[in-house]
Amino acid sequence: MNPRHAFFACLQRSPPALFEAALWIAVEHDAEVQPQVVLEQFKDLVQRVSSRLPMLPVSELGQPLLRLLNDLGYQQDEATPLRPQAALLNKVLERRRGQPLALGLITLELARRLEIPMVGVNFPGHFLLRVPGADHLLDPCGGRRLYPNDCRELLQRQYGPNMALNAEHLLTSEPLQMLQRLSRNLRQLHLANDDYIGALIDAERVLELGNANASDYLARASLYQRLDCPNAERFDLEHALLLSDDPIQRLRLTERLSHLPPNSIVH
Repeated sequence: MNPRHAFFACLQRSPPALFEAALWIAVEHDAEVQPQVVLEQFKDLVQRVSSRLPMLPVSELGQPLLRLLNDLGYQQDEATPLRPQAALLNKVLERRRGQPLALGLITLELARRLEIPMVGVNFPGHFLLRVPGADHLLDPCGGRRLYPNDCRELLQRQYGPNMALNAEHLLTSEPLQMLQRLSRNLRQLHLANDDYIGALIDAERVLELGNANASDYLARASLYQRLDCPNAERFDLEHALLLSDDPIQRLRLTERLSHLPPNSIVH
């Protein structure tokens, strides 16, 4: 079974094996990564965390868990430029530095094993966590509580003062959505580091996970353009055109398609 097949097999379990699936993503970029070895080593972190958690009801352990992880050195990767290792779980576990989503996935796996109720929240620009029933969200980078005003400030700090907070921003994220977001993050990180093949691996996974948008097809089309694959680029541009509701974007896509050579041999 190749890494992509193993990845999807994790999603088909009940419940989906979110953490292991993310490790199989790492295998696609480094064949030496062994998910079962990482999972075995992860037990040590579970034991260290478990022995240091306060004696509280499990529903009150979400923030202490995150603060404990922070004390153990698990923090947001602030490197500039950011590299793919900030999103590859094996590297995040090794370096104790990562993007909010990667840190969130580690926290969710710890919470699952320790029976601490916790879910992911696909907040724009900064993945967050929630204890079901709580009146606040939690930042996976240290455990800070975020109430609605804090969420509004976080959103506007990243997207500008005209970005309004709405209920969709606070919805619980399903495993497939988290893995698709992780794949998009990796696609961007590999692209930013001029690894077009690595970015293409992630771009393909984004599309295979379903519910892809015009931007996802456009991202892969741009990679095919850099890799000089005009037939594949045309395929993705046509799909982006079908999915786009933006008249200006549709006009630009039509113009870009007109400059491509006609389809010939399938690449």
